Amino acid sequence: MGHSHRVRGIRKLLVATIIGDIWPGVLFVASVATMVVLVSENTETQLAFKSSLLTVLGLVVGLVISFRTSSAYERYQEGARMWNSIAMLSRNIAQMIWIHVPHERSHKEGQRETSVIEAIVEKRTMVKLVEAFSVSVKHYLRGESGVDYEDLYPLVCFLPRYANNSYTISDLLPMWSRNPEVSEGTASIAHSRSSTLVSDSSSTIGEPVTPFDSKETSAMDQDSLLPTTLKPASIPPEMMIIRVFKRIGRLFAGPTNDYENVSQQQSNVTPEANIPFEIILYLQSYTNHVITAGLAQPAIATALVNTLGMMQDTLSNLNRIKTTPLPFAYQVHLRMSIWIYLFFLPFQIYTDLGFLTIPASAFAAFLFLGFLEIGQEIENPFNYDANDLDLDGFCLSIRRELHQITAHISPEPYVLVDSTSNLPFAPADSRDASYIMKAGLEAYIAGDDISPGMSSLRRTLLHNWKYVGSETRKD
Repeated sequence: MGHSHRVRGIRKLLVATIIGDIWPGVLFVASVATMVVLVSENTETQLAFKSSLLTVLGLVVGLVISFRTSSAYERYQEGARMWNSIAMLSRNIAQMIWIHVPHERSHKEGQRETSVIEAIVEKRTMVKLVEAFSVSVKHYLRGESGVDYEDLYPLVCFLPRYANNSYTISDLLPMWSRNPEVSEGTASIAHSRSSTLVSDSSSTIGEPVTPFDSKETSAMDQDSLLPTTLKPASIPPEMMIIRVFKRIGRLFAGPTNDYENVSQQQSNVTPEANIPFEIILYLQSYTNHVITAGLAQPAIATALVNTLGMMQDTLSNLNRIKTTPLPFAYQVHLRMSIWIYLFFLPFQIYTDLGFLTIPASAFAAFLFLGFLEIGQEIENPFNYDANDLDLDGFCLSIRRELHQITAHISPEPYVLVDSTSNLPFAPADSRDASYIMKAGLEAYIAGDDISPGMSSLRRTLLHNWKYVGSETRKD
């Protein structure tokens, strides 16, 4: 077991390095250096010139690469801060919903009567939407549209699908407008819907959906619009060699059929929904219900609204990080400058280093190209690269914490206080809370005190402070 963990750790370490991305460039620079050395050593032609510009250009290129890497790392750190904010805000809003919105509600005239179990189910459902927010943000940042994912669909499958009660295809909300095409390399996993929906054996993921079809759809036929398969929670891109072979296979497979053409047209027509924003809208609607029904104190209602506002702000910041990389012209010019510098580097250092030009040029290429690729990789920290943020880990951590919140029983304070295990005035007084409360304040007396009551109680607290102060200051 320990050996397998070490092997996986070493494999992960190797994958996380950028050697696999830069070795072709390092090999090319080393080949140029080898050519310069061999030609200069074995012929009368000397492929060398003065290195007067080497120092100046090297300093400029180094500063530019440093700026590139530092700006990318700043975006990486900001992305991590935003995800920590999502975790904190999710915990806060879940605690406010679960603890501060009451289970037992007084019935008011003109309002629907809600039982205790209905209130608990209502609050648990809203906490599920809070969990769905972080999962939907993960897929949104990775460019994975729709809700047909193992970790997202079960959390949002109960949300409305139509803008009207007529159930026409044209009223299907963008959140549920799916693309019939299954993404390449995506292993779809069967998902049973028998627990919540009527099964339809004739419905498949491949059925084309016409957005502007005015045909009426009954409640029983809604099931045909739902996915029969769900995509995995994580869909990392395939290796380059696999994508090459698939493209070659498509060349020999011939033209696509009519269904694929129709699917492509539909995917172009169907608008793409911002799923995280949709979830926030539903949470805002629930907050409005809580405020209107008077189910929360004004301070809690204000905190709910403010927390949802901060969640939207965090989503906007994450979207800014994803959609605003460094300008393309800057990146291209930087790469061109580095490659020109590395290409002519062997010509400038051959006179001083001789055969050492080859390893020196390779090492310089390793340094410059390595920092360049690191900046490129961490600039968008939301993908599947080994050095990107662990978005799946963030979502799983949020899920655990939200389930911990809903497992909290919210007991009355007296249940916690009135216990024989509770020693409120220890270490000076080792009697339990039940005994002290039954005796009453007037009868409270500790140690050799001759005056019972509040003065004895205060003397006990003073002894506790002195004792803890002396114990915590020991060397």
